Amino acid sequence: MVQKYQSPVRVYKYPFELIMAAYERRFPTCPLIPMFVGSDTVNEFKSEDGAIHVIERRCKLDVDAPRLLKKIAGVDYVYFVQKNSLNSRERTLHIEAYNETFSNRVIINEHCCYTVHPENEDWTCFEQSASLDIKSFFGFESTVEKIAMKQYTSNIKKGKEIIEYYLRQLEEEGITFVPRWTPPSITPCSDTSLSSCKKQAASMAVIIPDAALKEGLSGDALSSPSAPEPVVGTPDDKLDADYIKRYLGDLTPLQESCLIRLRQWLQETHKGKIPKDEHILRFLRARDFNIDKAREIMCQSLTWRKQHQVDYILETWTPPQVLQDYYAGGWHHHDKDGRPLYVLRLGQMDTKGLVRALGEEALLRYVLSINEEGLRRCEENTKVFGRPISSWTCLVDLEGLNMRHLWRPGVKALLRIIEVVEANYPETLGRLLILRAPRVFPVLWTLVSPFIDDNTRRKFLIYAGNDYQGPGGLLDYIDKEIIPDFLSGECMCEVPEGGLVPKSLYRTAEELENEDLKLWTETIYQSASVFKGAPHEILIQIVDASSVITWDFDVCKGDIVFNIYHSKRSPQPAKKDSLGAHSITSPGGNNVQLIDKVWQLGRDYSMVESPLICKEGESVQGSHVTRWPGFYILQWKFHSMPACAASSLPRVDDVLASLQVSSHKCKVMYYTEVIGSEDFRGSMTSLESSHSGFSQLSAATTSSSQSHSSSMISSE
Repeated sequence: MVQKYQSPVRVYKYPFELIMAAYERRFPTCPLIPMFVGSDTVNEFKSEDGAIHVIERRCKLDVDAPRLLKKIAGVDYVYFVQKNSLNSRERTLHIEAYNETFSNRVIINEHCCYTVHPENEDWTCFEQSASLDIKSFFGFESTVEKIAMKQYTSNIKKGKEIIEYYLRQLEEEGITFVPRWTPPSITPCSDTSLSSCKKQAASMAVIIPDAALKEGLSGDALSSPSAPEPVVGTPDDKLDADYIKRYLGDLTPLQESCLIRLRQWLQETHKGKIPKDEHILRFLRARDFNIDKAREIMCQSLTWRKQHQVDYILETWTPPQVLQDYYAGGWHHHDKDGRPLYVLRLGQMDTKGLVRALGEEALLRYVLSINEEGLRRCEENTKVFGRPISSWTCLVDLEGLNMRHLWRPGVKALLRIIEVVEANYPETLGRLLILRAPRVFPVLWTLVSPFIDDNTRRKFLIYAGNDYQGPGGLLDYIDKEIIPDFLSGECMCEVPEGGLVPKSLYRTAEELENEDLKLWTETIYQSASVFKGAPHEILIQIVDASSVITWDFDVCKGDIVFNIYHSKRSPQPAKKDSLGAHSITSPGGNNVQLIDKVWQLGRDYSMVESPLICKEGESVQGSHVTRWPGFYILQWKFHSMPACAASSLPRVDDVLASLQVSSHKCKVMYYTEVIGSEDFRGSMTSLESSHSGFSQLSAATTSSSQSHSSSMISSE
């Protein structure tokens, strides 16, 4: 397996030339890196004007490895080749390194780059990437990998310290400024060459500080006092090391690398809303920074958020009055670590009454809105307290908990809520304080604990009776001034007291079932089933030419072919019959067929886009600019595997692919909209379809593109 590393951008608030002077002091050996025994120059090249300097060194390393392993390998030292390419004109240094020892067994490649900061020319940026591929090593592959990663991460941590050490050394020697490279000779100005004169003046400007230094001015005094500090960490930028520490916390070099690589993968493959850095980090932490596992659960969560429009729940959904009156929970200041504090008086809450009055879905949606509010509060507290806050504390008061709370449908609803929250809000619970646990609590705990992640379970602190008032109790985690009044504190808590839900608000099982369906399918997306021989089709009538038909769909199951047709006449309305020839309703969605079997392609209707094959798990967005008024039909059709022409026997790949689609059924979730040409606010180039293998169900992504005069479709 290939191990990869990608560093964040490290910013030195010193000019490039001074950083280069400090960097060169690492050679031929560096006492701060004990394993770096020495180096010899193998090749060296300098351009005539001195702007380009390429030097190749053979570096000798004493790797900290067990003596037995060195004896088996037959070496005492490991040799690397490092090539440094300095371009003083462009102010860049590129470093490439690879291993010479055991190059047929182990492949190590590293690339580093020093460049000028894009927003402040007196600052220097540093980036680093590397890969390790151990093909074979006398049966000690795993051991060698661990040793290599340990040594490498140790050197990464020292990298900035070493540069800063030599910068201090230079300062002690009185060197606080190194002039920029200038051409070896400057042609005098003439009256007829004003532009040339300006260029020379710009070049000479970098020499002035050198003269000023002789008069006692420091390098800091010469830098522009009004130079703006760069804004780092924005979603489209590369991550800055200082930004990570300020907003995300202290991460190891390998953890930083995992975050950067997963974030980059999302930017390259996901065409929707990119999660914030702190949310990506939560999924990585939930899977111990295993990128593949974190990517899988994050993709599932992003698909779920899109399907149920969770990103907009705080703006578009208002909790029913019953919840506002009888749900005994709410936000209450923050704990001693700055985490938002949520108080839940579960013992005072009529869970049975809430489920009977509202159903599971309303309760689930309310809990989701609480979690979304928690994410927002974490961002606010991060700014207020000046340190990363990515989780909240939950205080649960169980006084009043009894067998009534163990009502089976209520427990079922609780388990489902736990399952959804665990899957989509990992690592958001910093601490759970359970107070005044009664005798019945162990019964409830036995029911719900198997559904709680081990990492989350370790954050639980349970107090029986009044134990929370003693040593190691509530005061260790919450300031005395904000302990709620119902816990003998001094702070008035505005959390509703709960109480019994009036039975007059209860609904019948049929009403709840219909209401649940309405609540959770209250989304702009629709579901449809696609069967072999029975495509799903929708009709869009266009009155004005040059209107824009937009679509957004996910292939939830199976492979489909997406087509767009145009007809001058409307197809007959779909009819339901016992055989489902025209319209089929199933739990997984509807199936409607509009194109009559007697219609002929090219006579009764025409194809306006080339067929687009969409694989299971893919997310497709696109637009079509209509040329003519009339009726447009969007069709999702079952994708059959092509027959093998070379042999009558099917290929193994074809058989395996066919087995993945059970009962010849596919499922899509889609949304369409028509925008008038005068209302469309984008340019024509923005009418691109993006076809991405974003979902975890996609085993691979393909790349192709097709373009038409009326629309563009691209596959990534």
